[in-house]
Formats: sequence, structure tokens, C-alpha cells
Amino acid sequence: MKITIVFDNTPSIVSGLRADWGFAALVEVDERKRILFDTGANGEILLSNMSILGIDPSTVDEVFISHAHHDHTGGLQHFLRENNAVKLWVPPSMRRVRNAREVVVVHGPTEMQKGVYSTGELDGIEQAMVVETDHGIVLLVGCSHPRMKTILGTASQFGNVYGIVGGLHSTKPRDLKGLDLICATHCTRQIPRIKELYPKAYLPGGAGRVIEIE
Repeated sequence: MKITIVFDNTPSIVSGLRADWGFAALVEVDERKRILFDTGANGEILLSNMSILGIDPSTVDEVFISHAHHDHTGGLQHFLRENNAVKLWVPPSMRRVRNAREVVVVHGPTEMQKGVYSTGELDGIEQAMVVETDHGIVLLVGCSHPRMKTILGTASQFGNVYGIVGGLHSTKPRDLKGLDLICATHCTRQIPRIKELYPKAYLPGGAGRVIEIE
């Protein structure tokens, strides 16, 4: 699998990319469907960053929204104006989106396609994406508003958790013990402590960061 961070408020690592509050990433799994995970807070920045990274919106097949907060949905309508022929996965707490080809409201753990799952909405606020790899499953999270133990516990039904990418908000660093990959982005409050505790697992985020896992 390949994850390209498109939108993040942590410093960008590619020249020309703009940082702004929020998160979005393109997920590519074994040359199958391309999934845009969240859309950041600003549609103009989202589309500009995608262009610089060589990502054509028309090549995106699906959009996955972790939760309804503006810093994860603010770019959605801009994106849909470029490509509304997508399958849109949303949690029940998100208001109805009318102009996507297909909208799927995810109530519980769900297989999206072979090897790709949603945890379903946890604690009435947020869903996470789960992707199978040869090393174990990798989680993509928006802000990790539910307790990390809840997220990891729910995701573990799909396999052993190898890593996590996305916003970790107020996650307690000790709850990440045992993970082999921790790319903490966006709203993570304790990045220095996470880096200190898990120097081999920690990977900086930032728009332009590419993560490839077999």
C-alpha cells in the first residue's frame, strides 16, 4: 500500500505545498481503487496540493470521511465539483451529502473492498480506515477522538495492528506501545513524547510525506 499525505498542518516536506489546519491523504492499495481519506479544511489548498503532487482528482475512486468536523470535510465540496463520480463513505453523524455518485453511511465494522475496512463510527463521532498489508493492518485516523484503546481494539478484529497514520489528538503515548509505525500528524498533542518513546516507529508527517508498505 501507498499513503500520500496531501493536507496537513504540520510542516510540508515538498516545495510549494501549503500547510493548513486539517488532514487528508491518498490511499492506494495494490493498484486497486484510490481512496481519498478526508479532505482537509480548505478545498483550494487541497486541490492545489493534489496538483503539485501529481494527483488528478478524476483518478480518485472513493472518498472516506473519518468524522464531520470541518478540518476533515472542508475540502469535500471543492473535490466533488472536480469529481462527483465517487463512492463516499461517511459516519452516521455526518449530514447527508447529495452530489456524490453513491453515499454509504457506515454504522459498524464494514468491508469496503478486499483488504480495506472501516471500523464503523466509534463513540458516536469517528470512524477509522483499516488496510491489510503483509506486515499486519495499518490504520488511518482523522483525529482519534475515541479512546485509542477503543480504536485499536475494534480494528484488531481485522488483524494484528502494525501501524497508524493520522491525527492522534490527546492519545496517551503509552497506548501506542507495540506499534511498528507511528506517523503522528495534524492535531497530535504529544509528538515529542511519542518520538522519544518510539524512535524506531515514529515517522514525521506533513503534506507530501509518502509511506509505502508491502
